[in-house]
Amino acid sequence: MKRKIVRMKTPEPFDEDMPRGRVTILPDFLPPPEELFPDDYTLKITIAIDVKTIKLFKVAAEKHGFKYQRMMREVLKRYAERLEPKPSRDRPLRRRSKRS
Repeated sequence: MKRKIVRMKTPEPFDEDMPRGRVTILPDFLPPPEELFPDDYTLKITIAIDVKTIKLFKVAAEKHGFKYQRMMREVLKRYAERLEPKPSRDRPLRRRSKRS
């Protein structure tokens, strides 16, 4: 008596990008693309900085996983923000009303 050969089906290929198992749909929480980046724009400049300062920023940036030029921009930006005069909290700013 001959044995019956049973062949198993080969599994269908699956898409790696598609989810498998139980799926939970999350609400869209991202802002629109125009709100992802601030309105601030950058201006390219040329500046001479001493070697010690550059090395300091490069070491700190590598330690924290940042780019050193980005760190320098952030330091300058925060310094400028602290120098910027802030309105007094004692009285709110009001526009003068035009009287006829």
